[in-house]
Amino acid sequence: MNKRMKCTLAYDGTHFSGYQVQPGKRTVQGELERVLTQMHKGQTVRVTASGRTDAGVHACGQVIHFDTSLSLSPQQWKKALNALLPDDIVIKHIQEVDASFHARFAAKAKEYRYKVRNAEERDVFLRHYCYHYPYRLDIEAIKQALRFIEGTHDFTSFCSAKTDVDDRVRTIYQADVAVNQEMLEFRLIGSGFLYNMVRIIVGTVLEVGQGKRSVDSISTILAAKDRRLAGPTAPPQGLYLWKVYYDN
Repeated sequence: MNKRMKCTLAYDGTHFSGYQVQPGKRTVQGELERVLTQMHKGQTVRVTASGRTDAGVHACGQVIHFDTSLSLSPQQWKKALNALLPDDIVIKHIQEVDASFHARFAAKAKEYRYKVRNAEERDVFLRHYCYHYPYRLDIEAIKQALRFIEGTHDFTSFCSAKTDVDDRVRTIYQADVAVNQEMLEFRLIGSGFLYNMVRIIVGTVLEVGQGKRSVDSISTILAAKDRRLAGPTAPPQGLYLWKVYYDN
């Protein structure tokens, strides 16, 4: 009798070619499935995630599920997985869930955070964990611009041209930025996110903060549904999948 396990994990995306399995590349899913298959004596175990993250993107609260025939307690699962996984992935929580639970389809909202270091000099130790942005910024203008992002909109202008989904309407419940000395932390909570959406939003509002765009240009960009009107895609290393929200 198979049981379904729900897992919350964190990973440092620096040395991964993203979350999703790709032939010949090191991925988070690949490492998880390798370890689970090893634990199941060579029987292939597939994991399903709340969503994919790109190469270089980190996670503090990615959620996956998998089905297993093994009878281990959550504590035993956590201990065994963490002993076998590489040191840039850690299982934070694991529990048995109902067979109807689905890491992706049951997700009600997601929270992403994006870290920017606004300082003249680069910090060599933080280069993989935030975006170094040396230009003077008007934080109040950035906060005002983010208010236009909140609400339900068609986010075609704020997603990669490679996006393959047709319905690009998403609801952003919260979009704000916190400042702690030279570190800026953008926080976006939404019903879902399109490919590169958070990184394009950040790249665009940073231009507002620099005075290259007006605050109300955000609503014009949204209305145009044209990726070419938005700002650059901020680099992957500043982005963190922070939390996935479910009904419970």
